[in-house]
Amino acid sequence: MSFLRITALVAAVALASVACAGADGAVGEDQVVAGGKTVELGPDQKRVTASKVDSIAAKVPERFRAGGKLVVAGSAGTAPPLRFYATDDKTPIGVETDIAVLIAGVLGLEAQLEVTSWENLFVGLDSGAYPLGISNITVTEARKEKYDFATYRLDTLAFEAVKGGTWRVDGPEDVAGKVIAVGSGTNQEKILVDWSKANEARGLPTTDIKYFQNAADYYLALESGRIDAYLGPNPTSAYHVATSGKTEVIGTFSGGGEIVGKIAATTKKGSGLVEPVAEAVDHLIATGKYAEVLERWGLADEAVEKSEINPPGLPKS
Repeated sequence: MSFLRITALVAAVALASVACAGADGAVGEDQVVAGGKTVELGPDQKRVTASKVDSIAAKVPERFRAGGKLVVAGSAGTAPPLRFYATDDKTPIGVETDIAVLIAGVLGLEAQLEVTSWENLFVGLDSGAYPLGISNITVTEARKEKYDFATYRLDTLAFEAVKGGTWRVDGPEDVAGKVIAVGSGTNQEKILVDWSKANEARGLPTTDIKYFQNAADYYLALESGRIDAYLGPNPTSAYHVATSGKTEVIGTFSGGGEIVGKIAATTKKGSGLVEPVAEAVDHLIATGKYAEVLERWGLADEAVEKSEINPPGLPKS
């Protein structure tokens, strides 16, 4: 089996340590230099915003427009630069929140950013408590049975290990017998489980898969030697590699396996919200607001040319 290898985004997300001097000069304790640009880490984000587009906003079902706010949920378990807390430890910031604010603006609504666990994110989508989820959610064929998707970013995964080793991951055989941490219920977990089963069928050792509560726990386990590598979203690994100086990316892959994995805004199936959301993303791409946000967080290489509704996703098996 062949797997799509993706160029690492470390250069794009090369972040200097807090309170250092970069291309923009000295920065404060609530800032970091990202690719020569100063990124605000404080609660006052000065986010890129977008104006209402009447023709798109009119397509939002009335039950979502009535209160003037769009509740957008995201997992508390993600990490910079995707979705994380500002320096006040309570304001969610990152590329995912910026995309949420932009989409809501086009729809003529105020984004209400809710933080939840990964599992409860989908429970909330099912119940209708969360009309929209924007939390590095990969399109999969299994998820398409319950949810509608509007893509807005490519999905790239990375294996991260302690810096200085010679081990590299180019395919399933390279994780045989290794101890790898991964997030429960994620598409990267499915890929790793499939790889381990494929190795077992070939007579190779299985992979010992470990689970922890949040990103900080994964990195503590990695640095203490309790795991050999962590498989997660490439943007978070690239960020951690650049800021910690203790680890390195040893392999990157599309989150879709053999197909190109895509990250999407997620709604309950048949809610009527996915179409205007996709049109909002296309409008943001056309106006340059979308590119501005991705560039701000060093994720320009994960841009899509247009939003797709329910494209082919990670297969069930």
